[in-house]
Amino acid sequence: MKHQLKQAFSSSKFVLGFVLFSIMLLLAIFYPIFSPFDPMEMVGSIFYPPGTYVSVSDTVQATYNGFNIDPSEAHLKAALSPENREKMKNWLVRFGGVNEADIDIEDTVALVDLWDAHYSSDNPQEGLLSSEKKSYSRLDKSLAKAKTGIKTALYTENSDGEMEESLIISDRDYVRVNDVANTVTLPLGADNFGADMLTKLTNSIRVSLQIGLVAGLIATLIGLTIGLLAGFLGGLVDNILTFLTNIFTVIPSFVILILIANSVGQAGRGPFVVAMIIGVTAWPWTARSVRSQVISLRNRDHVNLSKLSGHSLPHIILNDILPYVASYVVMALILQVSSGILAEAQLSMLGLGPSTTTTTTLGMMMNWAQQYTAHLSGAWWAFIPVILSVAIISFSLNLMNTGLDQIFNPQLRED
Repeated sequence: MKHQLKQAFSSSKFVLGFVLFSIMLLLAIFYPIFSPFDPMEMVGSIFYPPGTYVSVSDTVQATYNGFNIDPSEAHLKAALSPENREKMKNWLVRFGGVNEADIDIEDTVALVDLWDAHYSSDNPQEGLLSSEKKSYSRLDKSLAKAKTGIKTALYTENSDGEMEESLIISDRDYVRVNDVANTVTLPLGADNFGADMLTKLTNSIRVSLQIGLVAGLIATLIGLTIGLLAGFLGGLVDNILTFLTNIFTVIPSFVILILIANSVGQAGRGPFVVAMIIGVTAWPWTARSVRSQVISLRNRDHVNLSKLSGHSLPHIILNDILPYVASYVVMALILQVSSGILAEAQLSMLGLGPSTTTTTTLGMMMNWAQQYTAHLSGAWWAFIPVILSVAIISFSLNLMNTGLDQIFNPQLRED
């Protein structure tokens, strides 16, 4: 075993895959421990973008610090949406006599300077509707307000029940974030339920890995058992087991998976049940491959010697045949785990995944993002990290399998 591990870690592909997989595994294990939120806790509203959020009430009560920083440019950038910039450009070209080539709508200061130099509400602006003229006038006033500075007055209720001014906040007053009592950091924003996306994502990775591992173990054990018995015993047993394997091979496994998952019903589809369903439908190719290898091993000298010695069938299979296919079994398990994770994601995208209110999976997160049209609302953080997580896990497992195949497959072994 020590020698085999040393060989495995001599492969650069295996090492890269192992490192990527370990990163995802450690993230799934440790981040939820330090996260202040429960994976299903609704801490915000739908699709809050990533960032750090501070309590407005605590900000007002914190200590203010005055900075000699002109905030007008930032205010102008905030006031000038892409639509407003295009509107200003169109007005300057049509009514201001400005050459279109001289206008750079991305340069906020230059654009506002051109606007101040040429805009006038007294301009006839022929061809514009009254509502359009008013919209340009409102835009001009908002720009003027942004340049002159913004002051905010706070009013509190006094003992007589009347509102009185208690504080004037200048646009040059700043509050240190560390002085705000309540802050919330959402590195990947909030999902469609307002839950912390990163906490839910890491929890989903953990559950999906558990489903993949259980499904992979079940599929590998079933395939290994059938393959060993069919390949070693031969004859009628081989014909029956091969016939059974061919039936499952001819019918697409995903179709069988859908039918079984649908028949179980939504209430009974927990993560472990889904893993079992995936496992019992994914064994045929493992069985066929193990059978073909066992057929080539069953008549070797050491096996025949074990038969002549009177050893039992289990002893011969476990001691004389299984060690020779162990490396392949490990590679098959790795691929089965990867296939199990992908199968769960496919089932969940069809609404046939695990049904639970306490845990979530990568497939369920993709399903929710699709249902709540995250891709249409621009909430990339609700689906891109999930897709990348599935891709990285599958890529790392397949990379590990490729590395092992190059080591233990004589036809692919590098000298």
